[in-house]
Amino acid sequence: MKVIQLFKNETQLIKRAAKNNREAQQRLYEIHSGKMLSVCRQYIKDLHHAEEVMLNGFFKVFTHICSFKGEGSFEGWIRKIMIREAISFLRANKKVEFEQEEMMNYSESGNNINSELEVAHIQRMIDHLPEGYRVVFVMYAVEGYKHSEIAKMLNITEGTSKSQLFKARKMLQEQLKLQNETGYGTN
Repeated sequence: MKVIQLFKNETQLIKRAAKNNREAQQRLYEIHSGKMLSVCRQYIKDLHHAEEVMLNGFFKVFTHICSFKGEGSFEGWIRKIMIREAISFLRANKKVEFEQEEMMNYSESGNNINSELEVAHIQRMIDHLPEGYRVVFVMYAVEGYKHSEIAKMLNITEGTSKSQLFKARKMLQEQLKLQNETGYGTN
């Protein structure tokens, strides 16, 4: 029986993966693929396309793993790659459009979603948002980007980012209100 060395230390795995060690790359993929598919899925409705984007993202991860300097978490570094891949996919397929708007005073409202809603149900609600609304909403509310960062990444104005977020929240609140009126999940 051959004993296979387990790489428990992620730093060692990263170093070995940077030297094109396929076992280390496979292990890093196994550790992070579930979360990264979830990240891609937040931006892309179709699971098959989200998987494709994730695989392309991991290709970039392993192609550019030498550029990871160890500043911050490796997972965070991978997450940024996945987000950019998802945005690139949406742009390439012309699935994301933003209504350009002048800067208006949109209030930053808190998250009014009840915690007892299931994650899958919330994801379905987010899926029903127009692409532009959804991308900005996920980047801001889920990923924690600031409007200035979103604007730069999406090549839009901060006002457009704020507007898209405001409209996404309003649409989600309307969906919740409609659900409350018709009964939870029975429509």
